[in-house]
This record gives sequence, structure tokens and C-alpha cells, in this order.
Amino acid sequence: MSTATDIGNFETTSTLETFGFLPKMDMNEIQAQIAYILGNGWSPAIEHEHPSRAFDHYWTMWKLPFFGEQDINTVLTELEACHRAFPDHHVRLTGYDNYTQSQGAAFVVFEGRG
Repeated sequence: MSTATDIGNFETTSTLETFGFLPKMDMNEIQAQIAYILGNGWSPAIEHEHPSRAFDHYWTMWKLPFFGEQDINTVLTELEACHRAFPDHHVRLTGYDNYTQSQGAAFVVFEGRG
């Protein structure tokens, strides 16, 4: 059983997103999240930002959102390309829900060096 010190304390731990309190996701868990985004018909979009600016700026979008994308590997390839191009930036995947005009999901895939 995990304790609060193993996972993080919401009152003292600075996190980037909801999953930030959990242990880092492995590649299978990331793929499952991408499958969830695609399975809901949401448009995946990749954003990145330097850690020093992550909390007070809109994040820069990596290309346009992948409207209608159905291939998990395409999303993974683009995530890795963004991370290679900006190795010191945080890289976040967002799933935009066209129906509700909002984010259905968003999580940081790669944490940058800050």
C-alpha cells in the first residue's frame, strides 16, 4: 500500500496535472490513455513549454491538433518528435472534445529539465 509520501502531498507538491500525483506512467499506460482519447473521438493535440514558464503562459502547440486521427502510433511518433526537438520542455497531450468544446483529457507525457 502506498503512503502519502510515496505518491505526493497535494498541499505541498507542485504538479503539472491530475496524474502528477501518481507514479510516472510507463509506455503501456501512455498508450492506453491515447487509446482512450482516440476511442472517445477526441482530437489529440501536443503542447510543450519550458518548465520555467509552464505555470504562467499558454503552452506552445506542436503542429495543429490531429483531427480525425485514429492511429496510436502516429500520436506516439509526434510526441517523441516534439520531445526530441525540445528535450528541456514539458510535453503534454490533450484530447479535445469537439462536442463539448473542451478538453476531455490532458496529461504531461515528458517532463522537462528545469
